[in-house]
Amino acid sequence: MSDSTAFTIRPAARSECRTIAELYRISSDGVAEYIWTKIAKPGENILDVGQRRYAEEDSVFSYRNCSMVDWKWNTAGMIIAFPMEIDDEYVESDPVLVPYSKLEEPDSYYICGMAVFPEYRGRGIGTQLLQHAERRSREHGLSKLSLIVFEKNAGAKRLYERSGYSEKAHEPVVPHPLIHFDGRAVLMVKDLDG
Repeated sequence: MSDSTAFTIRPAARSECRTIAELYRISSDGVAEYIWTKIAKPGENILDVGQRRYAEEDSVFSYRNCSMVDWKWNTAGMIIAFPMEIDDEYVESDPVLVPYSKLEEPDSYYICGMAVFPEYRGRGIGTQLLQHAERRSREHGLSKLSLIVFEKNAGAKRLYERSGYSEKAHEPVVPHPLIHFDGRAVLMVKDLDG
């Protein structure tokens, strides 16, 4: 049973980029560490890379596309989502990232990442964040949402299925020591008009 009156969802502030990086790191199951390691400056802490990335104003990976959840005055979680724009001319060359680039749903509101700190889980926050994404999708004039989940992340996959998402495509995960799961990466889509 969730107590939805105990938390609020609000736009993220630029001052929260470190917390966003911490939560995105949780949500990505190792993909963030992989990407951030590749773009880190010599000796730069991995969370500093994420913080720097989310502080950017003009990137889709910006705090501007994040919503935060406050649970009784503490940050409990976040969601980052934005309209999916596919560049047909861009070809991903990194073999580890190729599977994810193939799992893009055109004309969808893409949930790039969603995470709740462990101590706040089991309170219905994930479900509320997904409902928040649906409202934001409609505000953007989009009637479809998409996300990518690792097939072996059973808890997350169940949450998405319960929320009306269904599997549309999948790609094999390219193993890497930083990536937490092997098996398949799954594109899940929810049609709000369906």
